[in-house]
Amino acid sequence: MKHLKIKHLFSQYKILALLIAIGVIWAFFSWKTEGGFISPRNLSNLMRQMAVTGILACAMAFVIIAGEIDLSVGSLLGLLGGVAAVLDVSHHLPLPLTVLVVLGCGLLLGMVNGYLVAYAGIPSFIVGLGGMLAYRGIVLGVTDGATVAPVSAEMVVLGQGYLSAPLGVGLGVLLFIVAGLLSWRNRASLARHGLPLPPPWRDGLRLLVIGVVLAAFVRTLNGYEGIPLPVLLVLVLLGIFSYLATQTVFGRRVYAVGSNMEATRLSGVNVRAVKLWIFGLMGLMCALAGLINTARLAAGSPSAGTAGELDVIAACFIGGTSMRGGSGTVYGALIGALVMASLDNGMSMLDVDAYWQMIVKGAILTLAVWVDVATRAGRR
Repeated sequence: MKHLKIKHLFSQYKILALLIAIGVIWAFFSWKTEGGFISPRNLSNLMRQMAVTGILACAMAFVIIAGEIDLSVGSLLGLLGGVAAVLDVSHHLPLPLTVLVVLGCGLLLGMVNGYLVAYAGIPSFIVGLGGMLAYRGIVLGVTDGATVAPVSAEMVVLGQGYLSAPLGVGLGVLLFIVAGLLSWRNRASLARHGLPLPPPWRDGLRLLVIGVVLAAFVRTLNGYEGIPLPVLLVLVLLGIFSYLATQTVFGRRVYAVGSNMEATRLSGVNVRAVKLWIFGLMGLMCALAGLINTARLAAGSPSAGTAGELDVIAACFIGGTSMRGGSGTVYGALIGALVMASLDNGMSMLDVDAYWQMIVKGAILTLAVWVDVATRAGRR
C-alpha cells in the first residue's frame, strides 16, 4: 500500500519532482565547479544550448502524445541548417527570404513524413529511420561535405543576439501578469461551471513561486548580456504549443488519437489529417531549430544535429510524455530538455569523458521510461 501511495504521489507531482532533480543537478555541478556552473555567463550559455533541443521538443511532444515517433529530426535539422547556410553564404539571399524558404522546406518535408505515416501506412519508426539516413545524405550533398561559413551578421544575431536588460525586465513582468490572468480565468471557469474552487492561498502560492522564478531568471541572465534570443523564441513556442494542446480542438484530437486511435476515428475525427499536421509541425520546428543552430555556430556544418533526435526524445520522456501516447505536456518536455542540457553542460565543465556522458544520459532515459511504466501500472 505504501509503495502504491509513493507511485501515486510521484505521478501526480512529476513536474515538481523534475524541478527538484534540476535543483539537485545544479547544486552538484555548482559545488564541483566552485560556483562556475551557476555563474550568469554559464547559465546564459546553458539556456542557449537548451534552446535547440527545446524547439524540437515542443513538436516532438505532440508526435509522441499521438502515439508516433520521429527519428529523422536530427538529420532534418542538419539539412535545413545547411540549406540556410548555403542560401546565406553562397546565394546571398536576404535574411527574411532565407527564413521563409527554410521554413517552407521544413513544413513540406514534415508533411511528406506525415503523408507516408498517415496515408501510405508506413510505421513512423521506419519513416523516421529512412529520413535519418536520407536527410543526412542530402545535407552532405548540399554542403559538399564541408562547413559552409561564415554566415552573415544578420543571421548570427538570431542565434547569438540578446534582449536588452530593460526589455528583459518588461518581459518578466508581462509573463507574471499573464500567469495571474490565467489563474483568474481558471478560477472563473470553475465557478461558472459550479465546480469546487481550490483555496485562494494555493493560487497565491503558485503565483508567488512563479514570480520568484521569473525574477531570478531575468536577474541572472541580465547579469551577463541579457536574455538570449533563442531562449525568447522557446518561451514564445511554449506559449503557442501549450495553447494548441489545451485550448484548441486540434490539441484535444492529438490526445484522443494517442489514447485510442480507433475510437477517435469512429467518432468522426479525421485521424490521418491530425497525424499529417503533427508531422508538418515537426518539420517546421526542425527548420526553426536548424536556423538557430546555424546562427549560433555562425556556420552550416554537415554533421549538425547528429544524434539530436536522441536528446529530443529523451527530453520528452524525462518530462513525462508517455511512450504509449495519450499523455504529456509541452512544458514537461521543455523541463526534460533543461535536464539534458544541464547534464551536458555540467559534465563538459568537469571534463567528463564522452563515453561516461553517453552512459549517464542513457541511464537517465531508461529510468524515465521505467518511471512511466511503473506509475501507469500503479494507477491500474
